[in-house]
Amino acid sequence: MNKKNLLLIAVGVLLLVIGFLCLATGPAENPISLTVAPLVLCLAYLVIIPLGILWKGKKEDKNDLQ
Repeated sequence: MNKKNLLLIAVGVLLLVIGFLCLATGPAENPISLTVAPLVLCLAYLVIIPLGILWKGKKEDKNDLQ
């Protein structure tokens, strides 16, 4: 894993925390807990964290460096 992978996973974990905090706010009819929180959580679980795990950067060809 390189720095980009770890950064994407860290952003995903941060989005998870934000999503769960939004989910916990206010009454059950709160628009933030009904719409924003599920969208943020789905974005983190389905896009950002898997992208951080599966991302492969460009590999430099050692023959080109000579």
